Parts: sequence; structure tokens; C-alpha cells
Amino acid sequence: MDLTSQNKQWLLDKLGPSDDLEHRTMKSPTMSLELLFITNICDSVVIREEIIQPFFQMNNEIDFENYLLSFPGCDRPASNVDSLNKIMSGFVAILFQDHILLFQAAQIKAAALSTAQVEATIQGPQTAFSEHIDTNLNLIRFRYKNSSLRVESREIGRLSRSKLCLLYDDMNVDHEVLDQLKKKLDQIKVDNLQSVTELHQLLTKQKYTLFPTFINTERPDRAILNISQGKVIIMLEGTPFVLILPAVFFDFYSAMDDNYQLSLVGYFLQCLRYVALFLSLVLPAAYVALTAYNPEIFRVQLALSIAGSRASVPYPAYVEVLLMLGLMELLLEASIRLPKSVGSTATTVGGLILGQAATSAGLISNIMIIIVSTVAISNFVVPVNSMSFAMRIMKYPLVLLASMLGITGLVLGLIGMIAYLTNLRSFGVPYLRIFFYRK
Repeated sequence: MDLTSQNKQWLLDKLGPSDDLEHRTMKSPTMSLELLFITNICDSVVIREEIIQPFFQMNNEIDFENYLLSFPGCDRPASNVDSLNKIMSGFVAILFQDHILLFQAAQIKAAALSTAQVEATIQGPQTAFSEHIDTNLNLIRFRYKNSSLRVESREIGRLSRSKLCLLYDDMNVDHEVLDQLKKKLDQIKVDNLQSVTELHQLLTKQKYTLFPTFINTERPDRAILNISQGKVIIMLEGTPFVLILPAVFFDFYSAMDDNYQLSLVGYFLQCLRYVALFLSLVLPAAYVALTAYNPEIFRVQLALSIAGSRASVPYPAYVEVLLMLGLMELLLEASIRLPKSVGSTATTVGGLILGQAATSAGLISNIMIIIVSTVAISNFVVPVNSMSFAMRIMKYPLVLLASMLGITGLVLGLIGMIAYLTNLRSFGVPYLRIFFYRK
């Protein structure tokens, strides 16, 4: 085996197997050579017009090589590692009989990108995934220039025939999880698949589950971070969101801003989110339990103040809480469905008018307005939206238990929720596992 063949085999071993790796042989009556490049980060028009067409117009290899070297982006590699790094940056490796040339053909699809709408950040990258899977692959490849990154493509959906890609780092990924995922994908038989959230439901063991076991994100930086930590990314054509798996509970309460801020600031923000989680879950149920069953826990002054604010309320505390939480859910849903130009204004004004009118009419207490506002604000602290919906629903079972058993019911409800979370698995990974990442 000559030196060029050894170099070629070394590059193929490092880069493949990957569905976006192109290895092509070109032959003419006078010469023969091979091309090696990554399709998602190279411009096919440049390759066709600057390499392939001139190849068939040249009479010999020397003239073709001199023609290529006349381009400013073409050069001979210093080593195999240099060849590998440049291929990962959008170069085309042109393999002659006894040497290699690297030709600059990178294509950055920045025009098709937009800013993140759901997971906003202050100091980090602002771009989000698009609905075109090739653009998303281009974005990942340019930001994660590691030769162990693998891309596997397949079609899913009998009628839609949607393109689906798996991305992972072959050196870090848990291959048992990867094999299990591939088996589950092969077992999926559906007609249409339009969103990764549909795929999430199809891949989940439990038919009815409340807590998400995969991360649904629109941020490329979050996807790249999780690839480097050994997780698998699922991309689907036609949606700007990707799935990250496996995922544990603590992943849903970590934002990308935690990495971009100073370390102490990041820890403070994480603690703040868990405080918000506790408030959004416990506060409504605790209000019901303490006002209806266990008022002795309060100081006398606070107990009298709450009792005075509820003096005109004609129904029990749990009815008051359920009524206000229901109105809050209606306002949140209306803010999503209304046109953006009027949505925020209509819901803000509606909330103020309803709260003030209900308080003046004696239908709810003043402290109830404070509790509902705190719960609403705490719900929006969750960085990943799918977990926010789960926590919005979990309040209601706790309120019902507190209305029947007081503080005891609240404690039993929290213990039951923790037991349920402990039993959950995300492709074999315990849901409440704290240290999942591979370093």
C-alpha cells in the first residue's frame, strides 16, 4: 500500500462511517483521482464548477493540479491531521496518485437562520435551528469540528417520508443507548410525522406520561454541548426543534446562560430556578392546607390577617385556589393563541381587570392574588418549555390532596411525585440521576 492509500484509509477511518461523508472517484481517458468531503458543509456548486467540470476538460494531471493551485483556497496539507481538520472545516480533499490537495469549498448557510424565540439567551449565540435539516446539519458541522461526529440518515413516515438524522460523537456516545434508539426507530410505523414532539411520544415507553424524558430544543449551542457529553441528537425535516436523549430531570432546569455567565452567577441562577419550582408546586396547595386545616402553623398576626382577607369569600379555600388557577391557565392559553400584536396586551389587561374585580366583589382574597401571580411567574422560569407544562399540571393533584388531608396530603403528594420520578427512565438512565455527563 503506497503512502497516499495509507493517508486515504486513515482519513476514512477517522471520518466514517457517516451519511454526509462523500467519497467519489473520477476517471477520464488520461487521469484518475478521488474526492473526499462532507456534503453538509461544502458547496456543491463550487465542487461541480471548479473541480469536476475542469477535470474532464484537462489533458493531464499536471495541468489540472496547476489549475487547482491557482486558487487561493487550495494548498497541500502539512500532515494527515491537517487534512482531517480542514475537511471538517469545509475543504475538499483531492486524492491524486501520490499526493493530496485541499480545496476550499465551505458553505455557511447563515441566510436561512433566525434568532431563538422560545429559549432566549442574553450573552450566548442568538441563532436557532431552521426547518431545513441540511441547514441544521451545516450549522452543527461548522460549530463541532470533531472527526468523531457521526450522522446517520433514514426516512420515517409511510406517507410523509420525512428525513430523520441521528447525530452523535462516536467516541463519547453510549452505544447501548444508540442501539436501543435505532431499534425503537425501526419499530415505529406511522403515516405522517410532522414534529419531534410526536416522535417523543412514539419513543416513550409509557403511553400516558406527564414528564418529558427527552429535551426538545431549538438552540444549536445546547445541541452541541449535549453531543460533546455523549448524548444523541434527533433531527427531523420540517421542524426547527431537535430532540436530545437521554435526558435527566436536572437537564430541564439548566439554561445555556449558566455556561456564559460567571460561575457564581450561574450557580445562583440555578438555585433560583429550583426555588421557583418549589414555589410553583407547593404554594397553592400549602395555602389550602394552612388556611383550611392547619392555621396553627402561622403566627397569630398572619393567621388573623389571612382570615380577615377571606372573611367575605363565600366558598372554601380549595375552590378559591382552583378558580384562580383555572383563570390563570385560560389567560396563558389565550396569550399563546391570540395574534402577537394584541396577545400580550389583551391578557395583561384581562388579568388586571379580573383580579381587581374579583377582589372588590369579595369572590377571592387579596393574598390569593399574590399567590397566583407568584405561581405564574415561577412557571416561566423553567428554561425548557416541555417541563414548564408538566409543572403547571402537577399543581392540581397537590391542591386536591391538600384539600382532603391538609399538610399531610401535601407531603404525601410530594413523596408520590418523587417516587414516580425515581421510577422514570430515559433510555435506561435514571431520571433523577444528578451526574449523567461524561467528562
